[in-house]
Amino acid sequence: MSNRDDRATTATALPLEPPADLPRTLGALRASGHEHVTVKEELRRNLLARMRSGEDRFPGVLGYEDTVAPELERALLAGHDVVLLGERGQGKTRLLRSLVGLLDEWTPVIAGSELNEHPYAPLTPASRRRVLAEGDALAVDWLHRSLRYGEKLATPDTSVGDLVGDVDPVKVAEGRALGDPETIHFGLVPRTNRGVFAINELPDLAERIQVSLLNVLEERDIQVRGYQLRLPLDLLLVASANPEDYTNRGRIITPLKDRFGAEIRTHYPLEVELEVDLVRQEADTVAEVPEHLLEVLARFTRAVRESPAVDPASGVSARFSIAAAETVAAAALRRSALSGEDGEPVARVGDLHTVVSVLGGKVEFEQGEEGRESEVLEHLLRTAVAETYRARLGGAELSGFSALVTQGRTIETGDLVPARRLLEQVGTVPGLAQVLDRLGLGDEPTPGRAAAGVEFVLESLHLTRRLDKLVLDDGRTVYGS
Repeated sequence: MSNRDDRATTATALPLEPPADLPRTLGALRASGHEHVTVKEELRRNLLARMRSGEDRFPGVLGYEDTVAPELERALLAGHDVVLLGERGQGKTRLLRSLVGLLDEWTPVIAGSELNEHPYAPLTPASRRRVLAEGDALAVDWLHRSLRYGEKLATPDTSVGDLVGDVDPVKVAEGRALGDPETIHFGLVPRTNRGVFAINELPDLAERIQVSLLNVLEERDIQVRGYQLRLPLDLLLVASANPEDYTNRGRIITPLKDRFGAEIRTHYPLEVELEVDLVRQEADTVAEVPEHLLEVLARFTRAVRESPAVDPASGVSARFSIAAAETVAAAALRRSALSGEDGEPVARVGDLHTVVSVLGGKVEFEQGEEGRESEVLEHLLRTAVAETYRARLGGAELSGFSALVTQGRTIETGDLVPARRLLEQVGTVPGLAQVLDRLGLGDEPTPGRAAAGVEFVLESLHLTRRLDKLVLDDGRTVYGS
């Protein structure tokens, strides 16, 4: 599953132009043996092909393989329009955008058609006249699947004209009669004809606007200002909604809910490993963040979600853990620049504290927790470090590290302490190679990676009450006995 909804892209990049051997006229298209199928049949056919070949049906979507994906596949095979229901940051939009990858790569359209009309099935009066007048010489263009996806974020100011269409005053001024269907400027939904149209946060759409979608879902046509205009649209309509929205901001009207064939609940990653995979896939980091720190951030995010101090209705988006990884990487890059560190910067456990101050505002706390927000997050972060230590280094021989600080010796680290200086203070430690290996830092780690492993062990020993720690006002951290 993935959550960076604003960065999600369609499954296939847009080529510059279609292959040269595709038919360019209606006559050539018929001679090629091309068959016209509906969008839902097209999705069903390509989904079955991917299932039989073992291909990934929803590329870039993690954590839904055994839960949401099977339900969505059944809905698509049944030809149902779909609502994805779940808290913020669960990858609903990414999943909806991935559906376009199940369409044919290229599909024929009448050249110049506003509504992507198939040459075999013209919809508008103008296109029907062209087919009759030009016959087999009718020009055919080819539309790539990446252009067959439309999306609208539902906002209170969204109008029927935005979604369905409205009278175009310019066309009326040109001399057309007001009752002429060709005076209509089509909205987003008909312009996505023969494709997939998604409405994000559907409950935010005003109820009177939701009514305009009833015909689209049931009769598969549109009505504009009482025009006797029937356009049998061919599309898959999908939507996303947050359960909180039903009570706080709006609702999906009952007739519209009834017309959606499937309502599918989404969720946050069920396992720590999936949360780590998600962060690794989505985070755009400016420095290396080792695996054990990604696991700390994943456990921290899950702990925040489950904390009784946090409002469960608001959810804690996966964007929280993604932004946390990027913040930690930025802290490592800053330390590298300020301390003159050699080599590629690598994040250390001391960089984690930046997450609390920078990202605390992304979390909605219960009303009784005012003033304790940072305290709660710091506690949950320390717990996540301790849990990661037990998972990765439980049972490891760490007596060599404990012996480093006997007899009053201390080890200093912090924002201005480069990796080599930290390693010089530590020197040779029995068991260090085993620790670095279990942390996934490699057999021959760079100084940055080795320092990341050493600092993690020191912090873990402190959290398990085997080592004292003092944080100074200037940002330095001193570990000692």
